[in-house]
Amino acid sequence: MRRANYPAGVGVLVWLVIVMVPLYILVASTLQTRQSYLDNGPLSIPTEPTLDAYRTVLEGDFPRYLLNTAIVTAACAAIAIVLAVTVSYSIVRTRSRASRRIFQIFLLGLAIPSQAVIIPVYLIITELQLYDTLLAIILPTAAFALPVSVLILVGTMRDIEEELYESMALDGASQTRILLQLVVPISRAGISTVGVFSALGAWNGFLFPLILTQSPETRVLTLGLYDYVGEFRVDIPALLAAVVLSIVPIFTAYLFARRQLINGLMGVGGR
Repeated sequence: MRRANYPAGVGVLVWLVIVMVPLYILVASTLQTRQSYLDNGPLSIPTEPTLDAYRTVLEGDFPRYLLNTAIVTAACAAIAIVLAVTVSYSIVRTRSRASRRIFQIFLLGLAIPSQAVIIPVYLIITELQLYDTLLAIILPTAAFALPVSVLILVGTMRDIEEELYESMALDGASQTRILLQLVVPISRAGISTVGVFSALGAWNGFLFPLILTQSPETRVLTLGLYDYVGEFRVDIPALLAAVVLSIVPIFTAYLFARRQLINGLMGVGGR
């Protein structure tokens, strides 16, 4: 008979409290009015729950910010997947010094933070006359997602058996056919990982939208939260309601893709 592990149980309960208290504060605060929140505090139980905070958010510019963020996220994920798949395939199948140098250049990108190059990025965007457009956010965000994406997919594609490549080549398959019919289906876990990673980075991006856009028409969710913060007042229930609504879409996508995400990350560092 196995003995009960009481210290582990206590540790789990403590961790559960640590996780649940912030979530409770987040959700409970959105069910109060601004005045009741200020009177009762964040830990109070809403005695008269109301959805006024959500109504305030949805009747404002939040839907437009949500649409802009969705466009940026989908575009960044698509660009990262297409470029990372083709570059990684070229690196894996072209075993030359040039391909190794290209891979090393992409790995070098892991060491360069976006804050260090924001001024050159700003100058390039303005020269291309893309300032204050969604493309100004999409292009650099997708570029900074590429190093990790290439690293993940190179590790995934290196695990494909050489015999599979050779059998398709003997059947007269072109490189495009090998990529689409062999590599992409086998590498779907790594591709899903790249998609989720790129989407998370784009959805939560703050620096590029802050520096490269300014008008309300191109504002995304991370900047839209400032709508509820004034010079002399903060509408905390509305602000937290906007946070909750902005979390739901990307969290739902993560729940459906988490298995593929874990499987793809396990392939990094393969042979």
